[in-house]
Amino acid sequence: MNTTSTPLSPASLDLGIGGMTCASCVSRVEKALKKVPGVTEATVNLATESARVSYQPSEQIEARLRRAVRDAGYEPRAADALEQAQDASPWAGFAPVALGLALSLPLVIPMIGDLIGRHWMLPAWIQFLLATPVQFILGARFYVAGWHALKARTGNMDLLVAIGTTAGWALSVWLWLFAGHEGMPHLYFEASAVVVTLVLLGKWLEARAKRQTTAAIRALHALRPETAHLIGLDGEVDVPVAEVLVGDRIVVRPGERFPVDGLLLEGHTQVDESMLTGEPLPVPKDVGERLTGGSINGEGRIVMQVAAVGSETVLARIIRLVEDAQAAKAPIQRLVDQVSAVFVPVVLLIALATLAGWLLAGHSVEHAVIHAVAVLVIACPCALGLATPAAIMAGTGVAAKHGILIKDAQALEIAHRVDTVAFDKTGTLTVGQPRLTAFEVAPGVDEARLLAAAASLQSGSEHPLARAVVQAAQTRGITIEAPDNVRAVPGRGSEGEVGVQSYLVGSLRWMEELRVGLGPLAARAAGLQQQGATVSALVERTTDGLTLRALLAFGDEPKPGAKEALAALRARGIRTVMISGDNRGAAEAMARRLGLRPEEGEVLAEVLPGDKAARVTELKRDGHVVAMVGDGVNDAPALAAADVGLAMGNGTDVAMHAAGITLMRGDPLLVAGALSVSDRTVAKIRQNLFWAFVYNVAGIPLAALGYLSPVIAGAAMALSSVSVMSNALLLRRWRPTR
Repeated sequence: MNTTSTPLSPASLDLGIGGMTCASCVSRVEKALKKVPGVTEATVNLATESARVSYQPSEQIEARLRRAVRDAGYEPRAADALEQAQDASPWAGFAPVALGLALSLPLVIPMIGDLIGRHWMLPAWIQFLLATPVQFILGARFYVAGWHALKARTGNMDLLVAIGTTAGWALSVWLWLFAGHEGMPHLYFEASAVVVTLVLLGKWLEARAKRQTTAAIRALHALRPETAHLIGLDGEVDVPVAEVLVGDRIVVRPGERFPVDGLLLEGHTQVDESMLTGEPLPVPKDVGERLTGGSINGEGRIVMQVAAVGSETVLARIIRLVEDAQAAKAPIQRLVDQVSAVFVPVVLLIALATLAGWLLAGHSVEHAVIHAVAVLVIACPCALGLATPAAIMAGTGVAAKHGILIKDAQALEIAHRVDTVAFDKTGTLTVGQPRLTAFEVAPGVDEARLLAAAASLQSGSEHPLARAVVQAAQTRGITIEAPDNVRAVPGRGSEGEVGVQSYLVGSLRWMEELRVGLGPLAARAAGLQQQGATVSALVERTTDGLTLRALLAFGDEPKPGAKEALAALRARGIRTVMISGDNRGAAEAMARRLGLRPEEGEVLAEVLPGDKAARVTELKRDGHVVAMVGDGVNDAPALAAADVGLAMGNGTDVAMHAAGITLMRGDPLLVAGALSVSDRTVAKIRQNLFWAFVYNVAGIPLAALGYLSPVIAGAAMALSSVSVMSNALLLRRWRPTR
């Protein structure tokens, strides 16, 4: 008997990795993980010391992944172990550095004395006793990691440090014991000891900086309370948040954080949602309104009903988005990966060439070895591996703090090149809550009966115009019946039966397609459109065919800040376009209120929902880099078609899933903020890569030609990593322009 098994959907795993030191390590771990059967993709991040692996589920796959990491010479860790390590004291891990400084300082003081004519040289045996523990105990990590790299037939920073400092230490021992110098020979114990200490100091400073770049994630995790006040059969009782179920009723006291997402059942309060939106002003909440886990309750004691828990809460999704962005690899990182793959072998060849060159030039073995050691030490590619991920972590972190969630590094990198921004109109540039401003009926028809029919037909729809009709009928006290056989016609309207009558309500374009004449209401329809109203028609299906019964005119208001947002983008030299399904008159009237210029092609009107993506593609056709901003389900294809999609956080989950960037509050001004933080982040990436390459490109020739001692080379190498991290951390000072 043949059986067909259903293929399992791909899964992903976040894995902490200890022991990585440079870009070469990243490349090695990625190769090791990709060789595991079933792995489809592996991305390793040096700044977070973690890997994200996509794989087809199979037996013991997680154990195999951890084994692959260990076999490559690194330590697999749980993701939460990494998080705990990031919460450590600012001075965590400083003890080896302090010991190295204490042992190295007596070796450096005589060098300083030589500069002022003092000869404080320590006896050789004391230098040996001070330098040897630094070399082989504090520096043991370099030997272990370097040996693993050799076994894997690759190289890394640790191998360069181990070879370089061992050569300096061994040369000093040889000069001391066997060189036969008269008197006290010049030894290089201080070079090997100081280089090891400086590298350890650089790694410690780097680790401190990493903890600051991940502060955004830790701050988001800290927003989740551990307990909730559950209303049970025996009254109010405290339970762990993990035990809360959808549908439970929870009490939240003044000043407490909401433990989960839900709806306000009892009470009235003000809520601080700045952790979500970046907006500092409290938001008033009444019964029936949504409450978001992690936000802070104001002065009122309220009862809420749980609507989402665990990974389905808004806060959990925000954390997941930020983590995904920080784990992702930007396209520019591919250049670094290509360089790091060949970097260490090339450096070893340059060091050998330096050694041979100085020997052939007639210099002593002592001089040749020291210059080769300087080449090995200054060439360590730590800064290369940190340049891109450090900037991405800092940029996505500060953006999240201000309500801009960047879902992937590619969106972050592309956004700075955007030259055209297309906006959906309703709900994005306008409030999205249109009102029924006019209801014009044909002569001799009962207005109340027709409004009741229109509201009944629209009562089951979530469309903003449908809600406006229902609200207008309710305001007038008109009874709304349940319709029958309702059918939605996408992009046009809907039809169905109310009582014994059959009606259609929809756009004038649909009426043209159905060849329904406007008759005596034609002039009124044209007038309403010229005033900027969106006009629909109510048609009754009779034995004589389709007959126009009424016109419905709708008006919306520009969203606060929308006009300023468009002006800010124009000031940056960016073209703005509004895409609307409204008739041209209504769309252009609203566009002018927003400061757009229809005569310059900044309005695309009468666009069906299914055609928005095609219009975005047309905008891209001339080589423009296009961002699309929207909030509805029908915007999702256009968001995906754009080079960068920006979804309003007050919109639908579908739109947010399709977009690369989510704006957590429905503020159009955040669009300029998103492009600005992209500019700054990409600038930091380029600066970091420039300095990382400059250190190596300039430093290696200087060391080979004898202009840099191993000590200076070690200091420069340590400084390169610290400077890259510090430069990335400057992004934390970014603020969106208001």
